[in-house]
Amino acid sequence: MSKKTVLITGCLGTIGQAVAHGFREAGFHVLGTDKEPGDRADDSYFEMDLQAFVEKPSIQERFVSWADKSSRGKLFCLIHNAATQILGGVTDLTLADWDKSLKTNLTAPLLLTQKLLRQLEAAKGSIVHVTSIHSRLTKRGFVAYATSKAALEGLTRSMAVDLGGRVRVNSVAPAAIHTPMLEQSFQGDTSRLRQLGSFHPAGNVGQAKEVFDAIFYLATAKSPFLTGTTLNLDGGIGSRLHDPE
Repeated sequence: MSKKTVLITGCLGTIGQAVAHGFREAGFHVLGTDKEPGDRADDSYFEMDLQAFVEKPSIQERFVSWADKSSRGKLFCLIHNAATQILGGVTDLTLADWDKSLKTNLTAPLLLTQKLLRQLEAAKGSIVHVTSIHSRLTKRGFVAYATSKAALEGLTRSMAVDLGGRVRVNSVAPAAIHTPMLEQSFQGDTSRLRQLGSFHPAGNVGQAKEVFDAIFYLATAKSPFLTGTTLNLDGGIGSRLHDPE
């Protein structure tokens, strides 16, 4: 019996690597894309910047050819994990940064789905979008990122309705996840990183493995009724008031 295939965008980051490793350990044939050079063994990796993918039909054609060959026509799950986080507020956000955010975080997932829908439909497969807590709870300077992630959750619901029982579509929305990027943002101040964890009712920030667990559950659930939903992986912070006690 041949392995089921999963395709993961943004596979070289901390979360992407955890998701790829988890699916591989579960017996899946794993395909990955990212914008940096990576492991091309067995045609399992395709180097691709998602903004360029959206803008250039030639890249789209090469990607589809690679995906058809590498998946052996049996793509079971498409995981939209790649994203760009460009900071900027209303008064200083450039149109170029706004366009890049939307093309990478929103338009690319739609276009990738269109290109791979035939395989996903044939496999009675599923799509999982990785959104963010910023889709509903954000802070200053995240205008483009928060908007794109909120729209991605809207796309999740719309695609689930539009595709009906053909392909299930869900999303997972993580809060703070322990990654090198998160550590760098605190510039070595471990006390502030611990404080961030304490803000979550769970008592800590999340781990990349937990994101994989959530994605794997949504991707492989046997219930066709599980579609059009967002799983909030936020350590309870989305339920907490921050009023002074």
